[in-house]
Amino acid sequence: MPAEVNPLRDSITFRPETAEDKEFIYRLYATTREMEMNLVPWTAEQKDQFCRSQSDAQRAHYDKAYVGTEYTVILRDGEPIGRLYLHTVDGDFRVLDIALLPEHRGSGIGGMLMRDLMDQAAARGQVVSIHVEQFNPALHLYERLGFKPIEQYGVYLLMEWRP
Repeated sequence: MPAEVNPLRDSITFRPETAEDKEFIYRLYATTREMEMNLVPWTAEQKDQFCRSQSDAQRAHYDKAYVGTEYTVILRDGEPIGRLYLHTVDGDFRVLDIALLPEHRGSGIGGMLMRDLMDQAAARGQVVSIHVEQFNPALHLYERLGFKPIEQYGVYLLMEWRP
C-alpha cells in the first residue's frame, strides 16, 4: 500500500538552529508575548528591548538547565515558520518550546508535530511533557491530545502524555 500523501506534512522540514537565526527567533518570541505587550503602556522601543532581553534570558536558562537540548527551526516550504526545542532525558521527551508564527497557528501544524513526537515517544516507551501557561490557547490542543496536568508552577502547568 503506498504511503499516505499529506501535503501539510510534506511541506514541513526541520534544521538545527544557528546563530544566523537569532533575529528570527527573537521575532518569533515577540509574537508569543503580543497579548502581554498590548497591556503595558510602553513605547514600541521599550517593548522591543524587553522582548529581546526576555528571549535572551529564556535561551540562557534553557542552555543552563537543559544541557543537550535540540534547538530546531521548523520550516514550511523551506521558509522558517517556528521553533521546536526538545530535551530528551530519562524516558521523557520534554518539549521546552514549540512556537509558530501567528499566520501558521491554528493550521494543524502544531498538532501534527506533537502527534509525531508522541508517536516517537510511544515507540520508545517514553512520555512527552511540556510546560504551558494556563492562559495559552495551545493548552486546549494539549488537552485534546491527551496531555494531563501533573504539577503547577505559578502560571505554568507541567503537562504529560503517556503512551
